[in-house]
Amino acid sequence: MSRLFISTPTPPPPSIATVKLRNKINSGRFYPVNTKTTSFCVRASEKPPNVVVTRERGKNDKLINALAKHGINCLELPLIQHMHLPDVKRLSSMLNETAFDWIVITSPEAGQVFLDAWKIAGTPSVKIGVVGAGTAGVFNEILPSLRQYIDIGFSPSKATGKTLASELPKNGDLKCRVLYPASAKASHDIEEGLSTRGFEVTRLNTYTTVPLQEVDQLILKQAHSAPVVSVASPSAIRVWVQLLPQSEDWPNSVACIGETTALAAKRLGLRNVYYPENPGLDGWVNSILEALEVHNQVRV
Repeated sequence: MSRLFISTPTPPPPSIATVKLRNKINSGRFYPVNTKTTSFCVRASEKPPNVVVTRERGKNDKLINALAKHGINCLELPLIQHMHLPDVKRLSSMLNETAFDWIVITSPEAGQVFLDAWKIAGTPSVKIGVVGAGTAGVFNEILPSLRQYIDIGFSPSKATGKTLASELPKNGDLKCRVLYPASAKASHDIEEGLSTRGFEVTRLNTYTTVPLQEVDQLILKQAHSAPVVSVASPSAIRVWVQLLPQSEDWPNSVACIGETTALAAKRLGLRNVYYPENPGLDGWVNSILEALEVHNQVRV
């Protein structure tokens, strides 16, 4: 099921199935910021792209393949790259030295960085709380022989940090320790919410995201014309907004991997923002398909 932030002009009435998927909220107009540059690996056929995929290099294949099954042509334009921070070294040693009741993971990238450190630490037994299915999927990809040491013990009713912080199980008044390895750019909703409930939270900023440099202006123009741009993080949507023309209201759509990214897009003034209620590849694909359906209706 998808949700949509949308401002005027409103497209023609969609099908009943689409209406059930959509939640409309007036989000204001788009105010572009100064254009910056980014570098990327472009992968597209000679056909004009339907969708721009923007995750880091090497991480777009699953989405591209899923969309190809629907006959959708993609342009691959990575907007960001991830960089490890010094706390990643502390993560390995802390897993060896301290027992935690929960380890909270709120994004696929945070999950991958954690797994690398966890293997260096000797794969100790851990109990994981994930923000949603998309993040949980990272742990499903590890070797079967190692899965016995990882217990995915909790996922909140709504895939947001605030909901996770309000629902993470706690054993009464007993001391409960939480390790939270995260992006340096992640909000403080997790540690603040858990601390308020009496958890002892250790946050480690294990990585950050930075824009790539240099752009082929002809390829960027092609991306601007694509009906839908898919984004998987607030960092990526910020870079995309910086790359939009300053003199135009960009009329096309953004399909976000989840609500957190969608809210960031809304705050930046983007007009048509789609996202699934439950983050993950299937929901993301459905949001992209819905955005394309509305785009095609508007063109008729």
